[in-house]
Amino acid sequence: MEHKVIIKGKYYGKDNVFPGLNDYIHSCGRHPQVGAKMKRDYQTIAANAIRVQLKRLIIINPVRIHYTFYEATEKRDPSNVASFFVKVFEDALQQCGVLKNDNWKYLKGYSQEFHIDRNNPRVEVIIKEIAPDTL
Repeated sequence: MEHKVIIKGKYYGKDNVFPGLNDYIHSCGRHPQVGAKMKRDYQTIAANAIRVQLKRLIIINPVRIHYTFYEATEKRDPSNVASFFVKVFEDALQQCGVLKNDNWKYLKGYSQEFHIDRNNPRVEVIIKEIAPDTL
């Protein structure tokens, strides 16, 4: 079974949905509490989207997750865009109770792709449950 979450909007700066890894590292360098607050704030945004779009979904089976990033510009490199988002989103899945954990037992892999959409930056996430007998 597949489940989809879309996070739309420009929450970070004038063009970006979420901060990149470099932004997070810079915040942590300013002060550890500044970095912690940044992670907490964006995890809340992700958790709110999960709660609204997945309702009270609980997934027992392992999953594979596919992330599709639609950036407004090509200014940030793809790995910078994805790294912070993936960590925050997977932690939000745990926070909401959708996944029990994001360890090796429950998360069997993820994939990413990147596109430019100047008018509608967003991240689309597809969570695909894997039947235990197919592992």
